[in-house]
Amino acid sequence: HVQLVESGGGSVQAGGSLRLSCAASGFAGRSYNMGWFRQVAGKGREGVASIGRDGSIMYGESVKGRFTISKDNAKNTLYLQMDSLKPEDTAMYRCAAASWGLQRPLVPFEYNYWGQGTQVTVS
Repeated sequence: HVQLVESGGGSVQAGGSLRLSCAASGFAGRSYNMGWFRQVAGKGREGVASIGRDGSIMYGESVKGRFTISKDNAKNTLYLQMDSLKPEDTAMYRCAAASWGLQRPLVPFEYNYWGQGTQVTVS
């Protein structure tokens, strides 16, 4: 049974930092492509960052230079380090995993497993 559980969200002032975690179970994270997405109520999911099985990394334009995605295969955990946070980063952040190869790693429907999300609020 594949499960993704996010943690680390919260409220922070603009310019601050947060580190999100996504604990994976039921599969070996090293075998999956994984990503972080965010969503604001009433809008679609936005691709934030992705990390492929081969270690390749992509970032959404709005977070480049501020966010860092990483993965600890020993802990089966995905991370998102968020620095220089802005109010427009406020959203529900969800991690996702894909058991197949991806054509567009920052597109939500490419992924087949999703966590419930953790809220990030920047004021």
